[in-house]
Amino acid sequence: MTTLRTPGPTLGVVGGGQLGRMLAEAASPLGVELIVLDPTPECPASLVARDQIVADFDDEAAIRELAERADALTFEIELADQDAMDRVEEETGVPIHPKPATLELIHDKLVQKRELREAGIPVPRFRGVDDADDVRAAIDEFGAPVMLKARTGGYDGRGNVPVESADDAEGALDAVAGPAMVEAFVDYAREVSVIAVKGDGETATFPVTETIHQEEILRETVAPARSGDDVRERAREVALDVLDLMEGRGVYGIELFETREAPRDSERSSGRSSRGGGEILLNEIAPRPHNSGHWTIEGTVSSQFEQHVRAVLGWPLGSTDLRGPTVSTNLLADVDEPAPAALAGVDRLLEEPGAHLHWYGKAEARPLRKMGHVTVGGTTGESLDGLLERARSLRDVVTFS
Repeated sequence: MTTLRTPGPTLGVVGGGQLGRMLAEAASPLGVELIVLDPTPECPASLVARDQIVADFDDEAAIRELAERADALTFEIELADQDAMDRVEEETGVPIHPKPATLELIHDKLVQKRELREAGIPVPRFRGVDDADDVRAAIDEFGAPVMLKARTGGYDGRGNVPVESADDAEGALDAVAGPAMVEAFVDYAREVSVIAVKGDGETATFPVTETIHQEEILRETVAPARSGDDVRERAREVALDVLDLMEGRGVYGIELFETREAPRDSERSSGRSSRGGGEILLNEIAPRPHNSGHWTIEGTVSSQFEQHVRAVLGWPLGSTDLRGPTVSTNLLADVDEPAPAALAGVDRLLEEPGAHLHWYGKAEARPLRKMGHVTVGGTTGESLDGLLERARSLRDVVTFS
C-alpha cells in the first residue's frame, strides 16, 4: 500500500534538462520531490526541483551522493554512466529504474538493432561499417540512398547522415566521425511513436502518435496518429514486445516507421499488419520520457512524466486515455549563432484558446536547440489537419532572432 507523508519521497534524477524539469513539475502534485544531477549550473530542472548537484553525468561520487539523498534514482539522459550507476545501486541499495543495463542496449545503435532483430522485433535492414568500402557494399546490398548512423552519441538527428550514392561514402563517414552503421532507406508513409510504460507488474501505452521531422529533428507531434486503426494497433503491439526486452520500470519512448505497402526494407515481414496497410518497423528506443510524448501533459489523463514518476517509485500507473485530439510543436531556436535566450511574439501565443506554452528555462539559444514547445488541444469538429495548421501558425509568430 502506498502511503504519503510530508515530506514525501525523493526521486534522484541523473540529468537536469527539460525532461528533468517536466518530471519535477509532474512529481510535485504527487508529493514527490526531485534532486537532479547535472553539470550545468542552474540547469532547466533546477528552477523547479528541490536541489541540484552540479557534477558530470559520469561522476560516481556525485551519483552516490544523489542516491544517499533519494529513495530511488532514474535518469533523463543516455549519457548517464551505466557502470557507475550499477555500482551505486549495489552499494547503497537505492533502486535505479530503468535498470542501468538498458543503457548498454541503447548506447550502441548497432548492438540495439542486433538485439531487437534476435528478439523478433521488426527493424529495417542494417549492417555495421568500418570504412568507405563497407558503406559502398551496403549501398550495393540495400540500394541507394541509405542512412549512415553514428553508433554512439547521436541524438535529435545528430549523427544521422543520408548517403545518396557510393561517391558520398567517405564524406558521410567523416561527418559521422566515429563507429557507424548503415540502415536501408525506409520508404515510410509516416513516422510514429509509442510512449510505453513498464510498472510494477503492469504495462501501459499512450495513444500512437505521429511524429513530423525536418532535417532529422522532431518538429511536431499529432495525436492520435493519422494512421488506420489496424496500423496503430500493430504499433502498440510492437511497443509492448519492446517492453518485454527492457529491464526496469519507467517510461520508454519507442520510435517507429509506418511503411508504405512494400515491405522490402524489413529484416522480418511479421511486422506487417495482417489487416492491410503499412508495415511497422522499429527505429530507435529511448529509456526515458521522450520529446514525442510532451503532448501528453495536456492531451491525456496522466502525462508521460507523471507515469515515469509513478513507475520508478513502484506506484500504480495512471490512465493514459486521450482527452482529445492534440498537436504539439517544438520551439527551436531560429538563430545563426549562440545568443542569450529571448523569445519574442509570445502575446499572440498566450491569447490563443486551447494553446499551452512550455518554456524550458535554457539560458542560451543555439541553432535549432529545443527551447520549449506549444501544445494545442482540439475543439469540437476540428480536424487533426486543422489543428496542426493552427499549431504551426502559432509557432511561426514567435522568434528568438
